[in-house]
Amino acid sequence: MNAATSDIIIVGAGIVGIATAALLTEAGHTVTVIDRSGIAEQTSKGNAAAFAFSDIMPLASPKIMMKAPKWLLDPLGPLSIRPSYLPRLAPWLWQFWKASQPSRLEASIAAQTALMRLAETEMMALVERAGIAHMVRHDGSLELHESETEFKATLSGWRRREQAGIAFEHVRGARLAELQPGLSPRFVAGTFVPGWKTVSEPQHFAQALWAHAERLGAVFIKAEASGLERDSSGPSLRMADGTNRRAKTIIICAGAWSTRLINPVTRLRIPLDTERGYNTTLPPGTFDLKRQLIFGNHGFVITPLETGLRVGGAVELGGLDLPPNYERAKTMLGKAKSFLPGLETSGGTEWMGFRPSLPDSLPVIGALPEDRSVLLGFGNGHLGLTQSAAMGRLLADLVAGKQPSIDIAACRPDRF
Repeated sequence: MNAATSDIIIVGAGIVGIATAALLTEAGHTVTVIDRSGIAEQTSKGNAAAFAFSDIMPLASPKIMMKAPKWLLDPLGPLSIRPSYLPRLAPWLWQFWKASQPSRLEASIAAQTALMRLAETEMMALVERAGIAHMVRHDGSLELHESETEFKATLSGWRRREQAGIAFEHVRGARLAELQPGLSPRFVAGTFVPGWKTVSEPQHFAQALWAHAERLGAVFIKAEASGLERDSSGPSLRMADGTNRRAKTIIICAGAWSTRLINPVTRLRIPLDTERGYNTTLPPGTFDLKRQLIFGNHGFVITPLETGLRVGGAVELGGLDLPPNYERAKTMLGKAKSFLPGLETSGGTEWMGFRPSLPDSLPVIGALPEDRSVLLGFGNGHLGLTQSAAMGRLLADLVAGKQPSIDIAACRPDRF
């Protein structure tokens, strides 16, 4: 069938695709966004709502390599891999091990720091232009520790954040209770990050950002792209209904589904997998939560939203096809009750999402080697909301043929 033609097509209406569409339409481009589900209906719908701009420490690190064996012994713990999935995950784990070596860690921290600085600058400016500043909360975050040993194990990471200019305060006793009344006495210390931000509700925020892009001319089409194609006329998308769509530039922001689209037309083999995250959103009024609480040793957070209280996180490396294991959500909710004894845990809604994860904790940003008119922007792991505006700015720079706002060599698609 004849192919419909656009200026720019973005595949994926998650927060990264939305932010990219907003920045491109602001620059005067004609943009069409294609997604099979809708605006922010997948991973961007149920995330933990944080702008984690201070989260510069990669998941791939010697510290995590030391913790991982203990975590993996608990199938409902902070990190889980089902035994049946291990053979398929082996190449990813090999790359994760390589990225965790001390020789690689410094470069990863530097790249993540630069990306986070750009992310904060671009997102806060975009929020103002979109008129949605009221949806951003500036309450900070509170990371909690159950023992002196656990607290001291975090100090090297905080020193690195201090070197990057990130403000924080280690707290105990009355100050800890002031920042969050009603905590279990099991917590001996905490770290307050005043610059940490959250959004009032992540899907509502993403939809409001899309409304800004739409006002500037962006168009959304609910349709399923089944694959990328290339010929002498340039790139096109093969759609599930048998049609084709062409564009001068195609940008793949399809999160965990991205490599399924590009693999048939590229020699690249990007080791993309999923940090499957689980949560339970409790009704409003279940607890007076002052700010996002982070339980690092347990791998989850609790976030106050306008729609209730969200308890979730942790990592299950398990691809796209395994059935969900909602016992993971129930386990986190049970822990939350023990951490906040006054928490009412009935009436919640469980959810699971596919966070697109790369072994070195950095996204893919750049052109397809075989076709410079196909751009790739995916793989932000649990930092998609946080880094979305930076992704949009860098992809917009590439569309315009400009030098990217920061050095993106560490994010090049062929680095693996």
